This record gives sequence, structure tokens and C-alpha cells, in this order.
Amino acid sequence: MSSLLLPLTAGVAASATEAEAAPLANGKSLVAFFTRSGNTSVIAGQLSRALPAELFEIAPATPYPADYFETVEQARRERDRGYRPPLRSQLPSMAAYATVFLGFPIWGETAPPVIRSFLALHDLAGKTIVPFIMHGGFGLGDSLDVVASHAPQSRLITGFTMQGPQERQTIERVAQWLKTLDVD
Repeated sequence: MSSLLLPLTAGVAASATEAEAAPLANGKSLVAFFTRSGNTSVIAGQLSRALPAELFEIAPATPYPADYFETVEQARRERDRGYRPPLRSQLPSMAAYATVFLGFPIWGETAPPVIRSFLALHDLAGKTIVPFIMHGGFGLGDSLDVVASHAPQSRLITGFTMQGPQERQTIERVAQWLKTLDVD
């Protein structure tokens, strides 16, 4: 598990110390995640099995559009308005969990609006939050500040971050390739 606790940024924590890691063994853990393309879901599943921990998918009540570019535009509008979309479901209680592994992709250099919704709906006071974040190459933006501001009485510790496949790049490259084909 220690290999999962890699430094995100110098501003959050320099490293996962034994004191930081201790609460992970005391009490139940939850892996709560939001995914669009499935990358974050893969990490969430791995964490859930390895820890072990309960798994909870954070999803909006109304799914985001299937089209990547429509989703990007909708997320930008939601972010700019400070809109928190209603969630498909929420946990009845966070009381059973000592540690919450919180996973999401970076959208527009920040946490997606559904993460803000999740954090606003669930009391994380006294919990340890361990983020695991996918990004497309532009880093974490202000996502950790968002988590900290929405869960001020929790303890945010060093998590895991990874640059994942870039959906926009993939779509554009496939579209360019398709234009070169001579097929009906």
C-alpha cells in the first residue's frame, strides 16, 4: 500500500510518514470515486481489493454527455457557475469510515463538479482523505485546494496521481486517421 501513497505536490505533504499512514489501519476504509473514461475506476477497484475497502461510485443523477467535447463544455459551465450537480446516490452515513480514498480525474485544472457535490453532501469531519487523481498532463490544478476547502475538518494526506491517456488527443488522432482512409 505504501507504493500507492506517492507525493502529489510539495504543498500537500512531503511524504507519507508512519503517523500519516497509521489511521489507515484503524477503522474501515472507503474508496469513493468518479470516472468518465474508466481510468479512475481501474485504480478504485485495485485499491478496494488491496486494502480491502468498500467501493462507492460517485455519479451525477443526470449522466454527462457521451461526447467528450460536450462534457468538457458542460463541466466548464458548471465550474464557472459554482454548480454542484445532484448525485445519483449518496452514502447513508460516513460514520463507519476512518479513511476515505477519493478518486477523480482533473477537469479544467480542478476537481469535477460532482466531486464538489459529494464533498458537500457527506460529512468528512475527522476523516483522513487520501486522494487518487488522474490528469491529462496539466497537473492537479487547484483540485487539492477544492478538497481541503470542502472538507476543512478532515485530514488530507499525500495521495497518488498519474497522468492518464488523454481522451481529447485520442479522439482527435482517430478523427484525423479516419479522414485518410479511402473506404465507404
